[in-house]
Amino acid sequence: MTATPPAGTETGTAEPGGGRARRRAIVLLAGVGLFAFLADLLTKHLALQALSDREPVKLLGGAVYLSLTRNSGAAWSIGSDHTWVFPLITMAVIGWIGWMALRLRSVPWAVSLGLVLGGALGNLADRIFRAPGHFVGHVVDMISLFDPYGQVWPVFNLADSALVCGVVLAVFLELTGRQRDGSRLGRDKPAAEVPVEQGERA
Repeated sequence: MTATPPAGTETGTAEPGGGRARRRAIVLLAGVGLFAFLADLLTKHLALQALSDREPVKLLGGAVYLSLTRNSGAAWSIGSDHTWVFPLITMAVIGWIGWMALRLRSVPWAVSLGLVLGGALGNLADRIFRAPGHFVGHVVDMISLFDPYGQVWPVFNLADSALVCGVVLAVFLELTGRQRDGSRLGRDKPAAEVPVEQGERA
């Protein structure tokens, strides 16, 4: 007579709370991404309304300038003659985030990926919908550090800031061993991974 295993111990059954953790992480990722995307759209709209046809606005004693520019390339106008490449790269990044989300149960990773997603979508929208044409549009930038015309640091926007913050957070999570599934290297090792020393000595 075969004993019936206790409920919840069948092979392949997910961990208790694993589904809730995944849903929470996915919702957070989407929420952070949507917030970053909408905030980027709003700041670009305000910049076009307030900064067009005027001199840069000096803030914080010259530490920050609001200076409207349109960038066809990446930072420092790198790749400005190959604008069409950037939407393809951005779509690949969005696909990578979707793949990363398959095992996502970590709140910090959800925030990181959400920031990258929102930033990527913000600049992708410019590439697709802004002049001079679809997939070759110029990105609206408006924040310049220590110089009104980006001579010290490239002029950037909120999408760029979200991307950088998301990537920095991802690097920190990797360096500290935090995994997308919520575990942590060196702390949450399965018992099977611990070497058995008894019996190995003659």
